Amino acid sequence: MLSPLEFRRQLVHILVGLITVILIYFDLLSPWAIFLLIIAGLLLSFIAKRVDIPLISFFLDHLEREEQKKTFPGKGTIFFFIGVLLVLKLFDRDIALAAIMVLTLGDSISHLFGAQFGLTRNLFNGKSRKLLEGTLMGTVTGFLGALLFVPYLEAILGSAAAMVAEVVKIDFNEHTLDDNLIVPLVAGTVMMLVRNLLGV
Repeated sequence: MLSPLEFRRQLVHILVGLITVILIYFDLLSPWAIFLLIIAGLLLSFIAKRVDIPLISFFLDHLEREEQKKTFPGKGTIFFFIGVLLVLKLFDRDIALAAIMVLTLGDSISHLFGAQFGLTRNLFNGKSRKLLEGTLMGTVTGFLGALLFVPYLEAILGSAAAMVAEVVKIDFNEHTLDDNLIVPLVAGTVMMLVRNLLGV
């Protein structure tokens, strides 16, 4: 069962993701603006470890995990926008938007659905707390979100690959890479490969 904190975190993740996609789609949020947001977020995170910041501390108190508040406040949001910036710079605009939708919907729904209805250990990583039902539902919702921007085959393969990658821990220098980086990059890469190799 998902805790109230984790439930709030996933809902905010979806809301922020959808707003981000809308702003990018209508050219109201540029890669340069996202880069500045990331820099501002890192500065605020550094300060928030030491002093309370009006409004920022309120959100951290209600949305951040306790261990994260002590080590890297706002890490999830910062890495979300790093992931967004990377796909915008690496892939075609439609693939980038589709990858962000996989991150926005697939990543969050896999947590919400898996925690509420999941019963089966994940085929892709038996030690993972993320259950198979959550991975499957995350794939479906990520696919539906991506389908707004890319063709069917790109959407389903990109979403499925990203959800599998989310479950399989990817380690770098003894540290596990953040899902907010893995999911959009894997989704975008697979969509690009499908487009280039299969000509869809």
